Amino acid sequence: MTPPRSGRSRLTALMARGAEFLGTDVAILAGAMSWVSERNLVAAISNAGGFGVIACGAMTPALLDAEIAGTKALTTRPFGVNLITMHPDLMELIDICGRHGVGHVVLAGGLPPAGSLERIKATGAKLICFAPALALAKKLIRSGVDALVIEGMEAGGHIGPVSTSVLAQEMLPEIARQLPVFVAGGIGRGEAIAAYLEMGAAGVQLGTRFVCATESIAHPNFKKAFIRASARDAIASVQIDPRLPVIPVRALKNASTELFTAKQREVAQALDEGRVAMAEAQLQIEHYWAGALRRAVIDGDVEHGSLMAGQSVGMVTKEEPVAEIIAALLEEAATALATRA
Repeated sequence: MTPPRSGRSRLTALMARGAEFLGTDVAILAGAMSWVSERNLVAAISNAGGFGVIACGAMTPALLDAEIAGTKALTTRPFGVNLITMHPDLMELIDICGRHGVGHVVLAGGLPPAGSLERIKATGAKLICFAPALALAKKLIRSGVDALVIEGMEAGGHIGPVSTSVLAQEMLPEIARQLPVFVAGGIGRGEAIAAYLEMGAAGVQLGTRFVCATESIAHPNFKKAFIRASARDAIASVQIDPRLPVIPVRALKNASTELFTAKQREVAQALDEGRVAMAEAQLQIEHYWAGALRRAVIDGDVEHGSLMAGQSVGMVTKEEPVAEIIAALLEEAATALATRA
């Protein structure tokens, strides 16, 4: 069913600020998923009118350089790069983004390290940061970020402790007038997109919904696991040692859950014995996730690899092209807006 024109017009108006900021047709920002958000999926999302984002993750500078070049060969539309704040080569990665003229850099993993914000701005790129709490959002705004993502604990991968709906209610009235804010976490249908836009969001970020896109290079086993899963299968990891602050990760439950518990114990013991410093301990955990995710996404080991997924995974029911996913989301959002009007 084609949504009434009033719904489509309202959706276009509500997305205008976010779309202008991103340089896109629609204000749908793609969540950066390590191994999944590479050139093929990123270019497909941008070509379909959304905003693709390369997940740099643990990539070396040379690998990121090649990935950006590869993405530019597949699309002339805007796309961004997600960088992890704790990456030891962060400044070099920023410079690579600058050399390629990347228009938007997304920083994830905590407050931007000293000098990183200025370095990104010096390249001419717009800076997007994650704000899991209102106090942090205000601090980031004062520091000069250009846009924020508020992501709830329903999301896949690294998560905070508060739900998307609560964060949106608390934060959008306070900060949405100051800069573009994108809402993320657990969004799988257009009705939710419409609701967050009406609350003041400039746009939304989705990751899980794009994993089973035809253009996604994720292994068939990985995609099958998503299609079979329900929301309750996407569970958060447990921190076993308070001295080792591990950000919880949401993924589909499998044997790797126990493997991660064992890895935490191993790293905590090394920390106790003084064999590693805290920063190195946290980096070891990040490298663990990168390796476990690769085993699942690339090699198809869905039992011992990490199946990072948001709770919206239950709404992923088939493999389909990115353009069809985005079109369905827009139709659902427009219909919802028309109905409410």
